[in-house]
Amino acid sequence: MSQQSKFSEMTRRHFMHGAAAGLLAGGAMTQLASAQTAPAEGRKVGYALVGLGNLTVRQILPALKDTKLSKAVALVSGDPEKARRLASEFGVDPTRGIYNYENYDSIADNPAVDVIYIALPNGMHAEYTVRGAKAGKHILCEKPMANTVAECRQMIDACNAAKKKLMIGYRLRYEPINTAAIQMVRDKVMGMPRMITAEAGFYLGAPDPKNLPWRLNKKLAGGGALLDIGIYALNATRYLSGEEPIEVNATSYTPPNDPRFAEVEDAIVWQLKFPSGILANCATSYSAGQNRFRVVGRDGFIESEPFLSYSNLQLHKVIRGKQERVDLPQVNHFAAEFEHMSECVLQDKEPLTPGEEGLKDLKVIEAIYEAIETKKTVKLS
Repeated sequence: MSQQSKFSEMTRRHFMHGAAAGLLAGGAMTQLASAQTAPAEGRKVGYALVGLGNLTVRQILPALKDTKLSKAVALVSGDPEKARRLASEFGVDPTRGIYNYENYDSIADNPAVDVIYIALPNGMHAEYTVRGAKAGKHILCEKPMANTVAECRQMIDACNAAKKKLMIGYRLRYEPINTAAIQMVRDKVMGMPRMITAEAGFYLGAPDPKNLPWRLNKKLAGGGALLDIGIYALNATRYLSGEEPIEVNATSYTPPNDPRFAEVEDAIVWQLKFPSGILANCATSYSAGQNRFRVVGRDGFIESEPFLSYSNLQLHKVIRGKQERVDLPQVNHFAAEFEHMSECVLQDKEPLTPGEEGLKDLKVIEAIYEAIETKKTVKLS
C-alpha cells in the first residue's frame, strides 16, 4: 500500500469509528470500552451551549445535528428572544432548556444536560467553567482556555474537585489533515524534523467606536491576535513536534493611531526551541491573512495551506524533490470534536485535549509576552 493510501485508509477508520484519540496519541486504533461503559442504544450526550455568538449559531448548532452521540438540550444567553428562536430552530425545549447568565447555576437541576460547552469571550471562560463544574457538569471550553495560567489552573482544579471532565476545543486535533500531518512527522517522512514554520492570522476590520468587539477589549480577549488566532500556530508547533518548547524569543508591532488597537496588540512573531533541537518560527496578525504550516527535514518537507480553515484543508509533501498531494476526506471539525467529548463521557475516557493542554499553551503565551517586554530569551521549564 502506498504512503498516501495508507494515510487515507487510516483517516477513514478514524472518522468512521470516532477514534481520534487513538490516532493522534499513538497512531493506532484502540478498542471501545467494555459493554458496561458502552452507550445504550440511542443514548445521546446532552449539551448546554453557553454563548450564542456567530461560532455557536453558524458552526456548533448545525454540527450537532450531524452527530450520532451528541445533541443540544439547553441554551444560555443574555438575549431571550434569540435563545427562543434558536431553540425552535434546533429542537431545544424552550420551557426547560433556556437559561440566562443569572440563573446559569440552576442548570445543575437539569438532568438532560451532561456537558456545558462554553463559547464566551476568553475572559469569561474561567468563571463559567468553574460555575459549570460546581453545577455537576462536564465542560467543553473553547480555545484559548483562558487569559492566564492562573485561570487555567482554577478551571482544572474546579473540574477535578467535581470529578468532571474538562476538554479544550482544539478542533484541529480531531480532523484528518492535521491528524495525518502529525503521523507523517512521527514517521519522519521528511527525515528527522528540524524546522517548523506556522502562521495564523486574519484581517479584523475597523470597529464601531461605540461598540468595541470583544476581540479588541483587553479584559475580554486577554490580548490581540496571539490569543485569538495565533494560538493555532502555537498549538501546531507543539502537536507537530510532539514536544514542549524550552526557549522563547518574540517581537511585536502595532500600527500607531490604528483605532483597532487601543487596548490590544496587532502582529507578533515568535521563535521556539524544542528539546530535540527543532526550531520553530511563528507569526500572527489582525492585519493579514495567514494560514499554513511547514515541517522541514533533511529529505524534504510537509506543508498544509490552509491548515486551520473550517473546510477544504490541503496537505502536501515534497520528498527528495517529488511533490505529492495527500488526499483525505473532509469532515466537520466541530462534529468530530463533539463526538470525541461524548465518547469520553459515555466511556469514561480522558479527552485528547484536556485542560492541561490548554494550560501548556497559556504558559508559552505568557512567555511570549515576557520575551516581548524584556527583549530577552525566556526559558521554559
